[in-house]
Amino acid sequence: MKISTKGRYALRMMVDLAEHRQSGFIALKDIAARQNISKKYLEQIVPILNKSGALITNRGFQGGYQLARSPEQYTVGEILRMTEGGLAPVSCLEHDPILCTRSETCATLFVWQGLHNAINNYLDSITLQDILDKQQESYGNDYMI
Repeated sequence: MKISTKGRYALRMMVDLAEHRQSGFIALKDIAARQNISKKYLEQIVPILNKSGALITNRGFQGGYQLARSPEQYTVGEILRMTEGGLAPVSCLEHDPILCTRSETCATLFVWQGLHNAINNYLDSITLQDILDKQQESYGNDYMI
């Protein structure tokens, strides 16, 4: 499994919005500049996040985007599933119940289910707030005498 650019950029956008949430609505051009991501690319990601209810949008002067919930209420797994469509390491796990006709006799199914569970459990255990805290911690350790 490989996370696409869309998923990685969506996560960076959400972290940026979390980091600057006290500033109100954030213009896409500002996020693009800070994150060194094409504004056009972010414009393709916004509808996905909007449709999922992850963002609040304000049009016009002083318009932009902000998180619909607090940073501790978003998990990395949730954001990646919004943009990637799923995190299944193999196609047979993309549906629940499993539609594969071999699932009853598949000797390796438990391997892929275990990997799928590990991926989801790990990514769902990390929130945007955790990322902000880790970022702040690394900034706090960056001092010189």
